[in-house]
Amino acid sequence: MNNIQFDADLIRRYDTTGPRYTSYPSALAFQAFTPEQYQTQAHLSNEDLIPLPLSLYVHIPFCDTVCFYCACNKVVTKQYGQAETYLTYLFREIALQAKLYDRDRIVEQLHWGGGTPTFLNHDQIRALMAELRSHFTLDNSDSRDFSIEIDPRSVSSETIALLKEVGFNRFSLGVQDIDESVQRAVNRIQPIGKTMEIIQACRAQQAKSISIDLIYGLPLQTVERFMRTLDTVIALAPDRLSLFNYAHLPHLFKPQRRINVEDLPSSDEKLQILQRSVERLSAAGYVYIGMDHFAKPDDELALAQQNGSLHRNFQGYTTHADCDLVAMGVSAISSVGECYSQNEKQLDTYYAALDQGKLPVCKGLILNEDDQIRRTLIQKLTCQFELDIGQFEHTFNIPFADYFQREIALLRTMADDNLVILEPSYLRVTARGRFLIRNICMVFDVSLRKKVPEQHFSRVI
Repeated sequence: MNNIQFDADLIRRYDTTGPRYTSYPSALAFQAFTPEQYQTQAHLSNEDLIPLPLSLYVHIPFCDTVCFYCACNKVVTKQYGQAETYLTYLFREIALQAKLYDRDRIVEQLHWGGGTPTFLNHDQIRALMAELRSHFTLDNSDSRDFSIEIDPRSVSSETIALLKEVGFNRFSLGVQDIDESVQRAVNRIQPIGKTMEIIQACRAQQAKSISIDLIYGLPLQTVERFMRTLDTVIALAPDRLSLFNYAHLPHLFKPQRRINVEDLPSSDEKLQILQRSVERLSAAGYVYIGMDHFAKPDDELALAQQNGSLHRNFQGYTTHADCDLVAMGVSAISSVGECYSQNEKQLDTYYAALDQGKLPVCKGLILNEDDQIRRTLIQKLTCQFELDIGQFEHTFNIPFADYFQREIALLRTMADDNLVILEPSYLRVTARGRFLIRNICMVFDVSLRKKVPEQHFSRVI
């Protein structure tokens, strides 16, 4: 695989923090936003000449144990009755959201995330899917993209059969690391045999894709230990693999305070882990999609990247670019028309809004023309690693060199470092620059120039 070149010295030089560009502007730019503003945008989306199909995201926040590395919006509890209360309110939101969208807008994509969606028992899983089907028109064809995040410790082969029965055909498994000492250090004991059992169950149910998440930079990780993890995972042959950089931000995420800082690998060790991982995945035939994602060459993500239809949203990379994303549940973020909107982040305020019969939207923004221009450009770079400047100028009716005069000056240094090739007709990220795509996108991010003190981003590598 030659679509990426790893240059450790260059990565060290460009090492900084920055957005992950699951949206532009990022969620940190969101401001006070009302349900009425969101409803207006939803209604406008119905009035498009050809209204877009829908993508639904459902957030299930519960976990029965806390993983010390976790930075997700979650509720850790062993009181499973809390899920029943949550579903009561979630069903109210589903009904309110569905009223905003024409029923003939097909749901092509569905994703349940968390937390741990499989915190729900089998009856609750059936009930939630039935509620979605009763209010939205879910695609029943083989082309549907219905995925769910799974903690292998919380499911059985019977659970996977049930998930297939209700419509899921893609499964994402959290693994992080298979080394027992690392697992103990982050409070996530997960025998590899259990992970293998669930992958086999997914295959038995003819899953369209199986994805595995790994994290590098966790306590007690070394190059040798992580290579053993990676070799084991490669042998499991997932269709997709995510290799996330652990961001240690204990001032923001309380569980991380239980990690012994002295056990964390050094920056050099982390970089070696990443370099060896890239080499190992390349040798195994995986294609680098972007950010932290790899896929087999025949996977739909790799094919979409080749044909220019790959898209990136709050769930990561997707093949469904032309969808309005309607997100439901506590803290969930929607992307509808030209707006982003986020639900209340705490259960009590989420419930309080629904008790008043209102959507629990509290933050968001409506994109102005400049936001839309920059969002499109960043999407092109993060998904295809290149921009056809002539086509871009035609789409937005702007002279690229004039509009981005400041940015082009900044890109000259990156061009000198062979991260990008900038010509009058195109901007292309080189194989050497692909691991630094976040840095390249940051050049075009005007929100970063405002230097808002509360902005906290993970390191780019």
